[in-house]
Amino acid sequence: MSKPRVYVIGTGGSISCIGDSRVDLLNYNYADKHLTIEEMVARIPEARDIADIRAEQFLNVYGGDVTPSQWMQLARRIEQIFHEDDDAAGVVVTHGTSTLEETAYFLHLTVRSPKPVVITGAMRPPTAISTDADMNLYDAIRVAASPEAAGKGALVVLNNEIQAARDVTKTSTSRVETFKSGELGFLGYADSDGKVVFLRNPLRAKPAAGALNLDKLTAFRAWISLTRIRASTASRSRRWSPRVAPAS
Repeated sequence: MSKPRVYVIGTGGSISCIGDSRVDLLNYNYADKHLTIEEMVARIPEARDIADIRAEQFLNVYGGDVTPSQWMQLARRIEQIFHEDDDAAGVVVTHGTSTLEETAYFLHLTVRSPKPVVITGAMRPPTAISTDADMNLYDAIRVAASPEAAGKGALVVLNNEIQAARDVTKTSTSRVETFKSGELGFLGYADSDGKVVFLRNPLRAKPAAGALNLDKLTAFRAWISLTRIRASTASRSRRWSPRVAPAS
């Protein structure tokens, strides 16, 4: 039986950073040294038991350095994958956590395919004693390979929790449970027993057609549009917390 095909796109961030020691949980970003996405996938060979993985490096930078222009390029690349490869089950994007929620929400608004787009990161680098990098990437691949993850919009997966990109925000600069969905709560778990479990479905999973049309966007308009849409959503649902200083 063939395994679901999952594309894993690397953009950098703490999930790829190389620290100076195994107890470097804070200053690793300053060295600007990163694992490649191929090296990150190689650290979790178990993932190839559940998915046919196609890894590609899109960027390898600090999360705060990802620009609206690169959002657009990333969204177009994901659209291209789904258009050209009918066997693609889903896409995983590894990302720095400082702007992970912005990138995730942009992809939620622009990627038109109902197939899963899962964004993940890490609060501790892969070189740390207690890294969450490997487990978060493994869980993200599991969710992207799951048929139950389709049709829910872009998803964020860290700390075994599945969050809706529309709802999630970063709440701490250092804790592994930093991503939360406020009053609405997370969607489900990438459980330790190997199952992907959804506890609820978002009724507003995808925005109205044309919410952000990639063909008509410039990088500046992408940033302004995302800011306005997110502010409007926050005022209606009271689900968006103020941003905190980035960790990665």
